[in-house]
Amino acid sequence: MRAVHHLRGAAAAAALTLLAVSGCAEKDGGGGSGAIQVTASDSACKVSRTEFPAGHVKLAVENKGSKVTEVYIYAPGDRIVTERENIGPGTKADITAEVKAGSYEIACKPGMKGDGIRQKVTATGQGSAKPQDPRLDRSVAEYRKYVQAQADETLPKAEKFAAAVKAGDIEGAKKTYAVSRVGWERTEPVAESFGDIDPKVDVREDGLEQGQTWTGWHRLEKALWTDKKIGAAEKKLADQLITDLKDWQKRVGTAEINATSMANGAKELLDEVATGKVTGEEERYSHTDLVDFHANVEGAHKSYELLRPVAAERDPALAAELDKQFKALFTLLDKYREKGSPDGFAAYDTVGKDDRKELSDAVNALAEPLSKLAAAVAS
Repeated sequence: MRAVHHLRGAAAAAALTLLAVSGCAEKDGGGGSGAIQVTASDSACKVSRTEFPAGHVKLAVENKGSKVTEVYIYAPGDRIVTERENIGPGTKADITAEVKAGSYEIACKPGMKGDGIRQKVTATGQGSAKPQDPRLDRSVAEYRKYVQAQADETLPKAEKFAAAVKAGDIEGAKKTYAVSRVGWERTEPVAESFGDIDPKVDVREDGLEQGQTWTGWHRLEKALWTDKKIGAAEKKLADQLITDLKDWQKRVGTAEINATSMANGAKELLDEVATGKVTGEEERYSHTDLVDFHANVEGAHKSYELLRPVAAERDPALAAELDKQFKALFTLLDKYREKGSPDGFAAYDTVGKDDRKELSDAVNALAEPLSKLAAAVAS
């Protein structure tokens, strides 16, 4: 799941007009003279300019408040285009973006809650078209094939899970639950490209918006492991899950996917692994978090693998560090493989505090250099 901020998944592909590259503030210490300064506090979200030329735009964010904050850029209709989470008090972060002409809102969310304190901004003109490296075009094409293959392979596995639910077979449904999710979890770096599929199939109970009906895998997960019963409502939800996944399968071909969204999505996903999977929040009833965890890392690695030729040329040291950290994390995850398990991994409630800390450290060690990948391929 793309964190609990499931509105991001409601962004229609046509509305993804701002493609972000997120990273920590580095050389210029907060954006330099050309950046739009975003100053967040507990009660304000100030921007240095509300109108700027379309094209390459840098937001230099500084949190002067006492609470951890998030900064969002919204397209019309509250469609989340990009976000940067977990900006601590007294810290800075840069967001570099390619913005097409149009109207947006920049929102700061002190305490990472609510609708945020918002400022309307406008990107004017046409922007400057930067020639695209043909290797990146090929990377995007290959990644789309990968995503399509994952969607195609997910359907029969999900149908087997749904069939068990509809048959009232609780144990059979439990055995097929985590496996049915692997393809979706591998494609989560670009989940926001699929419109409203994410909140339909993968939202957790605490991520529901007011008035939203809870559907998808996690609703059924709770029924199987906590409620321990399958009724007419659950059988209907199983049918709905398959309908939504077939919709996802059809959308892959037209989804807005590009090199920077591949790289940036991989980084955001690793952040969510650190805050959701490692903590055990994602699969809180089934404790199948390690399956999701591994699939997420596989998906992030696929993005990197396809972008690596360009990244290695433009930043050899970064590519070497990413190679090292991906290998280390995969090696660590292999420690938790379990023969005889229906999904291949140990239950996460058997993983102790120290081991979870080790996993968290490995994720963070990868996420830091991964935050620089999008900038490398966009340079």
